[in-house]
Amino acid sequence: MAPRPTPADKFSFGLWTVGWQARDPFGDATRPELDAVEAVHRLAELGAYGITFHDDDLIPFGVDAATRDQHIARFRKALDETGLVVPMVTTNLFTHPIFKDGGFTSNDRDVRRYALRKVLRQVDLAAELGASTFVMWGGREGSEYDLAKDVRAALDRYREAVDLLTQYSIDKGYNLRFALEPKPNEPRGDILLPTIGHALGFISQLAHPELVGLNPEVGHEQMAGLNYAHGIAQALWQGKLFHLDLNGQRGIKYDQDLVFGHGDLMNAFALVDLLENGGPNGGPAYDGPRHFDYKPSRTEDMDGVWASAAANMSTYLLLKERAAAFRADPEVIEALAASKVGELSTPTLNDGESYDEFLADRSAFEDVDVDAVAERGFAFVRLNQLAVEHLLGAR
Repeated sequence: MAPRPTPADKFSFGLWTVGWQARDPFGDATRPELDAVEAVHRLAELGAYGITFHDDDLIPFGVDAATRDQHIARFRKALDETGLVVPMVTTNLFTHPIFKDGGFTSNDRDVRRYALRKVLRQVDLAAELGASTFVMWGGREGSEYDLAKDVRAALDRYREAVDLLTQYSIDKGYNLRFALEPKPNEPRGDILLPTIGHALGFISQLAHPELVGLNPEVGHEQMAGLNYAHGIAQALWQGKLFHLDLNGQRGIKYDQDLVFGHGDLMNAFALVDLLENGGPNGGPAYDGPRHFDYKPSRTEDMDGVWASAAANMSTYLLLKERAAAFRADPEVIEALAASKVGELSTPTLNDGESYDEFLADRSAFEDVDVDAVAERGFAFVRLNQLAVEHLLGAR
């Protein structure tokens, strides 16, 4: 039986996930609109601890100030009633036709100014609701035609926008961190900052790089053929994993947004093991929300929506259990040693060793029996098989 989630597990969901009506480019909605207040209550009943949202998820685009305040007040009341928190907030700069060429990087300056004002208003709301992270997915920041977009100028405008937002947060005392969410394509043919590596490079050029990190998503990395667990490890290594989006993806295709684990299950296992057991002292490597950015299948009714929300949490907790058992297994410990996994943490140079001393050490080069060393196996297959057996419940 799958363990039951509790708020201590820090599971959170986007309002746009359970609230997705399943409209796609080829078909109309298959589910009714979901009220945000009901979403808060149902997620709380399932054991979630947080809910996140784009501005337009909660407040219909273009409503007047009084109506906006009413939507916020109802939402806050539901949060107070359930104890759910808002750990992250984001802004929709992709649905309305005004953003057809992007928000921060549109060729039209009027659009860029409008987009910045829209985001600043949502930054204020994020601070008001106690969010600690502001996510930015640039879904329309890109192009289909190479000659239609001056990419260097677009990156200048992107940087200008992020620099303004971080400075605004500093001046207002909001204590927000900003997380870029990479994606290679869809809805644009090519999206700026398409991968974790691109986003990390961009962050290095910002006025306040310490306030800007990443919100990597499983599907976004895997639809580019990349290894999500590797990307998360690099983000952790650089201190830039500010948030993450969990879902499932099956190969290089459109962004499927499946339930977490309903895609590359082995990579999901490696990811959970990294997050939960990958710290320098064997403790958790990441203490932020385990956030699910998935879409309940278009085939599901509303009961299926809540079943799929529960499935995300159950799958994560089951993988967490399997990962703990894997790490505690004496055969796994032996296999890790045989594969020299822990040895990689030992510096290649001796403590305090200079390059002159290194060059003088004949045992490092001249006296090495390269053929004998090359004959050594690493037993990686055995190690991976043990992981498969734990994942399948055979151990």
